[in-house]
Amino acid sequence: MHALVCGRQGVYFKPMAINNLKRESGGDGYLDGQLLIAMPTMGDARFEKTVIYMCAHSPEGAWGLVVNRRSRRLTFPKLLVQLDVIKEEDAIRLPEPVTALPVMRGGPVERVRGFVLHSDDYFVDKSSIELEGGIALTASVEILRAIATGLGPQRALLALGYAGWGPGQLDREIQENGWLTCDSDSDFLFGVDPADKYDSALGRLGIDPAMLSGEAGRA
Repeated sequence: MHALVCGRQGVYFKPMAINNLKRESGGDGYLDGQLLIAMPTMGDARFEKTVIYMCAHSPEGAWGLVVNRRSRRLTFPKLLVQLDVIKEEDAIRLPEPVTALPVMRGGPVERVRGFVLHSDDYFVDKSSIELEGGIALTASVEILRAIATGLGPQRALLALGYAGWGPGQLDREIQENGWLTCDSDSDFLFGVDPADKYDSALGRLGIDPAMLSGEAGRA
């Protein structure tokens, strides 16, 4: 898998070294494949009302993608043009499922680094990483080409940037009532509109957003 830097946005794709985190994870207390839901007590405006899908969590740290904040300026067709995946005149010929593929602001770290979170019906050795519950992650321009030509995964979203934590950092934030956690699945990730994901995630815990307090816990 190769990295590509191109266009005014400077968006690039390259491997993310989360395999070491995942080798150490998967036991009780780890949040691989789960959702983090920001609490009002978070105290960090960058994460206000965010929902984060956790790609990896271990004693070595944690890593995830914000899945409910769309990019304000960049659409998927524009990204394909910027990365020379398609020509500008071909953007109008893309099928609706491709043009509608959401581009998310994945987190405050490396905000121009691209990742595709997707169903595991698409998987490329040395480019894709299997996550949890039929979900995979790919960080290569090849998956963009596959999506543009109808050969990609059935369900996907693209994220620019990510959220990362050092050893024990996320655990402390949860203990300090910064986050709620709950289970996730492909229907939530790819079927719920990003604007509705925060309320939907709280609903999984039986919480009315209008009544949300600073109490934290785990489903």
